[in-house]
Amino acid sequence: MNKVILMGRLTRDPEVRYSQSENSMAIARYTLAVDRRFRRNNDGEQTADFIGCVAFGRSAEFAERYFRQGLKVVVTGRIQTGSYTNKDGQKVYTTDVVVEDQEFAESKAASDANAGGFRQSAPTPAPAPVSDAGDGFMNIPDGIDEELPFN
Repeated sequence: MNKVILMGRLTRDPEVRYSQSENSMAIARYTLAVDRRFRRNNDGEQTADFIGCVAFGRSAEFAERYFRQGLKVVVTGRIQTGSYTNKDGQKVYTTDVVVEDQEFAESKAASDANAGGFRQSAPTPAPAPVSDAGDGFMNIPDGIDEELPFN
């Protein structure tokens, strides 16, 4: 089975191109910085792997529209290897994740707070406890509209 699940931050905006066929298809390439589970050295510095991803069709169009540098995303897909000969006649080997599914891994507010950098800022404080209104429904605290998945 060839299945990959990654969570990381985009190192830059996706690069999107369109195929030259009769039915033009979008192809998006982006790189994810995925933190390693364990620290490499004793000073506690976090290390990351930089993994190339490629999305096709609607997934590529979605990445073009919504993905930006620093955004934290979850990608599922499969590893694909390949090779080509460059201008200098040298054989170059490639490894990419072909995206099958991609989604946001943080809220828009958290994403905006992290824009332009890969370090996560201090966690957003949890909303105050919500009390029951007595009619079986919870009171929704002010300012939570940004956290709802719909408008």
